[in-house]
Amino acid sequence: MPALSGSETLTLWERGKPCHPLDRALLALRAVERSGSESVADWPLGRRNHALLELHAAWFGSQLEAWAACPACSENMEFELNVWDLAAPQRDEERQSTVAVDEQIFRLPTSRDVAYAAKSNSERGGAIALLERCRIGGAEPSGWTDEIIERVGDSLAAADPMAETRLALTCPACGHEWIERIDAASFIWAGLEASARRLMWEVHSLASAYGWTESETLSLSASRRALYLEMVGA
Repeated sequence: MPALSGSETLTLWERGKPCHPLDRALLALRAVERSGSESVADWPLGRRNHALLELHAAWFGSQLEAWAACPACSENMEFELNVWDLAAPQRDEERQSTVAVDEQIFRLPTSRDVAYAAKSNSERGGAIALLERCRIGGAEPSGWTDEIIERVGDSLAAADPMAETRLALTCPACGHEWIERIDAASFIWAGLEASARRLMWEVHSLASAYGWTESETLSLSASRRALYLEMVGA
């Protein structure tokens, strides 16, 4: 995946700033995806998340800076993750596109499905909306019990393990243990926002010193901008 230029970084950041986090992730993927007519919104979540982690490695490096607040004592924890520890490769023979539970067949959820389910007013309602949307075969269920929802969810997670990444954490302050969900999309946006703000500062500093326009400043290589910034003491 190619690196973003300075102008591309600012344009993508500006377009994504007013968007929902789910749309920001898709916007980033669309910036580099050239797979034809298939929409990235229709990719299974695992494929999307894997691509987002690869994108982070290409644009911002393989290290992910993460933090979490302990739900018991509110202690803030900062830690680093590596993209390639999370983006585990999957062999073609291991890939599944559907799962069967109690003679019902479900396809793997996509970003479009998650956006639809997010409209629900409750977590359980959202889970049911997601399963109903992804059910593609079998008899109409008589009802969605908690046991069926859990079984289908477990089967989908096993078929698409990168759809959701969770970490087991222990608070160093109080010893509380919990599971934290890792959102690949949030890392992409954090990197993009940090890069955009740094570029805006560089443009402002060099425009103040030399009167250059934004396009003139961004046309310089990163190493040249750094040298000019050093010369003006910025």
